[in-house]
Amino acid sequence: MNKVIGLDLGDKRHVAVIFDADGTEHAADGMVNTMQQVKNYFEPHAGAVVVMEAGTHSGWISRLLERMGFEVWVGNPRKLRAIWDSTDKSDARDARVLGLMFRLEPRLLHRVTHRGEQAQCDLALIKSRGILVETRTKLINHVRGVVKGVGARVGTCSGESFHKKASEQVPIALKDALDVVIEQVKQLTAAIKELDQRIEKMCGEKYPETQRLTQVSGVGSLTALAFVLTIEDSKRFTKSRSVGPFLGLTPRRDQSGTTDKQLPITKAGDIYLRQLLVGCAHYILGPFGRPCDLRACGERIAAQGGKNGKRRAVVAVARKLAVLLHRLWVDGREYVPVRKAA
Repeated sequence: MNKVIGLDLGDKRHVAVIFDADGTEHAADGMVNTMQQVKNYFEPHAGAVVVMEAGTHSGWISRLLERMGFEVWVGNPRKLRAIWDSTDKSDARDARVLGLMFRLEPRLLHRVTHRGEQAQCDLALIKSRGILVETRTKLINHVRGVVKGVGARVGTCSGESFHKKASEQVPIALKDALDVVIEQVKQLTAAIKELDQRIEKMCGEKYPETQRLTQVSGVGSLTALAFVLTIEDSKRFTKSRSVGPFLGLTPRRDQSGTTDKQLPITKAGDIYLRQLLVGCAHYILGPFGRPCDLRACGERIAAQGGKNGKRRAVVAVARKLAVLLHRLWVDGREYVPVRKAA
């Protein structure tokens, strides 16, 4: 076995514990969280295996160390109960446990793969749009709530046209208090529209494979681009069915003996992409959704009844949609909405 370095990442400082090939442990050592300091610390340990948890800084640090020739293992924090569920938790202990777990059995780390730097930067554009939409929604809800408090009401409208309608329907007594908020909504709407145009351009120029995904009714450029950038490599999954668990769209399981509980989904993986897929599922099952196998499957599940029938149908369609998008991406085939008819 090569030298193993357990690395506990922090926002300002990192702590490392080194294990020699024979298992000899060296005292914990620290370094400042800068690219140059990290590079200087690891240069004398060429050929070592570096083990860390996934976190804010694990992406760029793992890419830096891989460029330097190190073998890097990034563990899934959700699976490392021995670290976060300890009564004697410290940075040095966390780094030691990471190194020991790799020496004992690397599979216990549940290794994760970080996306590339370019994909991360492009995905940041989508996440920025999501933050702007969320902020605009909060501002719109604030205006509506304040207006209702004085016995008035802003009529139903889309988020894009809210600033036009609200400026006309807000009572005069609330003009001074809400005009500045409505102006912010107007500016956010313009910024969101600009980002939408940039996303469309990015899909056409840098990621033409998204055109295969948008064949599915209800899937737009935003969802297609987020799907491609989140998975990044279509060949990372040998089976398309593995995409569902990767995005947390499969039920958790707690089975023991004859007991096998029915539990909600795991909600693992990327939250934003899962929200986009669920939104597409709502559209497919909604009044504007076109006839297709996905819609028929969701309607069969919803027809089974129960107070959660519709919710289970939406999740099931979102999971099947993720599998379908990956299959279209890998095969490059033309999408057939209704296979029996075809």
